[in-house]
Parts: sequence; C-alpha cells; structure tokens
Amino acid sequence: MKRRAFLRVTALAPAAAAFAKLPVAWAGPEWRAFEITTHVEILNPSGVTRAWVPLPLTENTDYHKALGHTWQGNAVSARLARDPRYGAALVAAEWPAGTSRPTLEVVTRIATRDRQVDVSRPASTAAEDPAVLRRFLEPSDLIPTDGIVEATAREIINAAKTDLEKARALYEWIVDNTFRDPKVKGCGLGDIKAMLETGNLGGKCADLNALFVGFARAAGIPARDVYGIRVADSAEFKSLGGSGDITKAQHCRAEFYLVGHGWVPVDPADVRKVVLEEEPGGLPLDDPQVQKARAKLFGAWEMNWMAYNYAHDVKLPGSMGGLLPFLMYPQAETGDSRRDSLDPDQFRYAIRSREIAF
Repeated sequence: MKRRAFLRVTALAPAAAAFAKLPVAWAGPEWRAFEITTHVEILNPSGVTRAWVPLPLTENTDYHKALGHTWQGNAVSARLARDPRYGAALVAAEWPAGTSRPTLEVVTRIATRDRQVDVSRPASTAAEDPAVLRRFLEPSDLIPTDGIVEATAREIINAAKTDLEKARALYEWIVDNTFRDPKVKGCGLGDIKAMLETGNLGGKCADLNALFVGFARAAGIPARDVYGIRVADSAEFKSLGGSGDITKAQHCRAEFYLVGHGWVPVDPADVRKVVLEEEPGGLPLDDPQVQKARAKLFGAWEMNWMAYNYAHDVKLPGSMGGLLPFLMYPQAETGDSRRDSLDPDQFRYAIRSREIAF
C-alpha cells in the first residue's frame, strides 16, 4: 500500500469511539460479547459518493449494551450521526468525485444476554417516558394505524380487555394467518396496508412483525419494530441463527409496552420462519418445535442478535434521496443515484461477526 493511501485510512480512526471494557457488574456466564465488522465498497462510482452504515443501539438495556466502535477507509470525511427522531446511530462517510474505489470498514462491539419478561406475574418496572410512548403510538409511512389496519386490529382483538390480552390475540393471529415467503427480497418492506388490502399475508420479518406493531398501535398499545442482525448460531433453533458471514442475517423483531413490565419482546415472524425452515419441507403449526418457538417468542428473545434501532421514515444525513422505511442495511449513493442495498453488482458489502472474550 502506498504511504499516502495508508495515511488516509488511519486518519479516520481518532474520530471513532474507543472500545470499552465490559464493566465488572456485567460479568457473568449470562453475558456474551461480539465483534461485528462491516466492510463497504461502492462499485462504479460517479460523482460525489456517500455511504451510511448503521451502528448498534446506543441506549443500554438490561439485555444489550454497546461497547464502542471504530472505522477506517479512504473517505475524506466520516462521522458519527444520528436520526433526530429516533436516535438511530450510524457512520456517515463521503468521497469526492474521482475516487475510484470508495471503501469503508466499521467495527463495533456489543454485549448481550438472553431476554425474558414474565408477563404472567405482577411486576413493577419503572414507567417509560410518556413522550416515548406517544412516539410509538404514531403511524409511519408504511405502518398506518387507521383504515383497514385499525379495522382488522379491532376484529382480531374482539372481546380482549387488557393490553396483555390484546397483544396476545394479535400475536396469535399473525402466527396463524401469515406465512414466511422466501421469494420476498431481503427482509421485506413492512407495507402492512398493502398486505391487508391485497390479502397477501406472506412476507419476511419486516413485514410480519410490522403487522404486529401496526395492529398494536391501532389498538392503543405502544409498540415498535427493533431492527438488527443475527450474530451467532441459535442454541435452540437452527433456522434462527447466523454466525461468521452474517451479510444476509438482518432480522427485525418487535416489542410492545405493558404497564408494570415495560417493553415486552415478541417475534411472530420467527415463529413462521421455524415453520418454513427448521426442517426440510417445513413443519405444521402443531409440531413440537413450532409450539416451543410460539410459546417462547411471546415474551422472550434469544440474544444471539444485535439491535440497531427503532427508526422509521429515516432521512439519511446528507442524502439526495428520499426517506428509508427503516435502517437495517448499509446504504450508499453516488452522483444523484441511491444504490440498491440488496444488489451486489452495484453495492458490495460484507458483514462478519465473531464472539470475543470480555
């Protein structure tokens, strides 16, 4: 490598956050730490080129903690940025016209532990900020809360009285009435109005879990998608893991808010993934493995997964393009054109994970 090029690579590192050591208070067999490396290369650039790489959830929780991040590449600028509404964190990089091979590498570390909320027992978790709850009752471009979404939610809920009963009814309906469609590109778009109007209830995680979120909000229950990526193999379901090369392991989960318990994890989309992929040829809903997943994924997540953010209708900083429905993949623009983040012929990226010691 030429000395000048090497200096351009290393010059970005001081702007990145240093890796933190896991505090002693977090130590224990339940916590695991992971390092995730995202390498981006924009092919055939024309004009000014920009790229954006999502970073993990910056808000520490009792199941997920960010341990820092670094980045390097040949960009003239690279900085930490945030979505102003949801606080989604990302690295935003820019290259001048004439750069023949724009590249960026982002390394991030997290700690996770399995998550379970026992909704069958009374609890006294501290109340969430009312402003946050109001935000996660509002519609987004692809997740409306009126019209057919509200009407369908009311029909599903029927005689349910409490928020827990309503959320359970919505979850069970999605498991019973939707299906995972392997032909859907990426994780889907989450256009729930179109799904309900056409009657095509097939999709992937960003579609099926968006149904839960939209229905819950329409029913007056704060709910949110949580966009992320699988970082390790599952201890229970071979179809619900990803390790090593996780370039295509993006996965969206969901939560709803329950007074006393806080945010409750759910994942009806992964139940349908178990149905389709756990065994060759698929499994029926009454199969023991499906029943196990169905019971577990209302109130629990296996944390072989890194959370990115809760953001919808994302305006990328400095972007010439329109809003993104969500931020779960690296993004790039060159000239006046946004590249398809799922098209490797135009936008090449690779994401790898490895478990690391504390």
